[in-house]
Amino acid sequence: MSDKRHQNLAIIGHVDHGKSTLVGRLLYETGSVPEHVIEQHREEAEEKGKGGFEFAYVMDNLAEERERGVTIDIAHQEFSTEEYEFTIVDCPGHRDFVKNMITGASQADNAVLVVAADDGVAPQTQEHVFLARTLGIDELIIGVNKMDVIDYKEDTFDEVVEEVNQLLKQVQFQTDGASFIPISAFEGDNIAEASENTSWYDGRTLLEALNDLPEPEPPTDAPLRLPIQDVYTISGIGTVPVGRIETGIMNIGDDVSFQPSDVGGEVKTIEMHHEEVPKAEPGDNVGFNVRGIGKDDIRRGDVCGPAEDPPSVAETFQAQVVVMQHPSVITAGYTPVFHAHTAQVACTIESIDKKMDPASGEVAEENPDFIQSGDAAVVTIRPQKPLSIEPSSKIPELGSFAIRDMGQTIAAGKVLEVNE
Repeated sequence: MSDKRHQNLAIIGHVDHGKSTLVGRLLYETGSVPEHVIEQHREEAEEKGKGGFEFAYVMDNLAEERERGVTIDIAHQEFSTEEYEFTIVDCPGHRDFVKNMITGASQADNAVLVVAADDGVAPQTQEHVFLARTLGIDELIIGVNKMDVIDYKEDTFDEVVEEVNQLLKQVQFQTDGASFIPISAFEGDNIAEASENTSWYDGRTLLEALNDLPEPEPPTDAPLRLPIQDVYTISGIGTVPVGRIETGIMNIGDDVSFQPSDVGGEVKTIEMHHEEVPKAEPGDNVGFNVRGIGKDDIRRGDVCGPAEDPPSVAETFQAQVVVMQHPSVITAGYTPVFHAHTAQVACTIESIDKKMDPASGEVAEENPDFIQSGDAAVVTIRPQKPLSIEPSSKIPELGSFAIRDMGQTIAAGKVLEVNE
């Protein structure tokens, strides 16, 4: 790992607007395409008598490999700019994207929204922008892609910008901070170098905009919250819970509490990458040992926090949810599975308190009978067994969740308040 600062970047937008081409282009321009892929192309190109190496080849090859079932997953590809090491976390379109984005498996710091110049805002564009907003992504860079298809026309670009700005205003995104960049992921315009085809544009290239993103503030001041992923028994040490610190700092000697299992003790050792460390911070994946805790005392889905400020356990909680896809309607009494951090718990929607107008954020209807796809609502939820979760205003990292049923993510939400 180099000493550059790190950012997780989500690439969002409608499925046919060129996200994977853009990812390919970013990897290619930053020299991050695996060497063997490039080599293979050189050979192929030479055999076919096409000297020179074409970016299109990389993409064709990735597409082919995908069809052959060798998944070159867009997720977790890495590239760097002068300032940052970027990890591309999941692109939507991916089955589990929404779940991953919400459960923190891939909490993105910032996002690039890809909108095709020849198509403008599509339904999925709306959904992703709304999700990004709900999940607390602050800064959006909008790549208006496929400029080559519309002959690099400035007025078409301006129309798309206007359309996207309307959408951002609807979901209360700051539009002042948003940068719009006319790009062609396929041809490479304005990705790494300013394009002669868009002489009317004098803003930054995409890589410059990425390079200028503000540095994410690690949530070290918040109380320690560490969702447990697994619990191991390691000879010579004993019980070792493993997980990623979402907020706060863990030090050897700290008194900690696991909730909802409601056990605790003193941290004896902390290990990271098989080395003992005296303390660990947000983003660190750690294994640790707590005095007096046995393998059967704690489990995946528990959250570890300071004994004096333990993680909240919800008897009920109120949340704002967005229904993305549901075949019929959702009424009170519905009990799907909630995925929050590492926990998966069946929860009942006890009441639908109010339906919100997603455009204005105002209340559209008090106590509606049902909600359906596309609706945003405030609901009261009762977990079927104890669940540790936090209000997103206090600890956003533990305040969002996905709702899954019938093998798909049907809604996303954030916790407003917890009734312990």
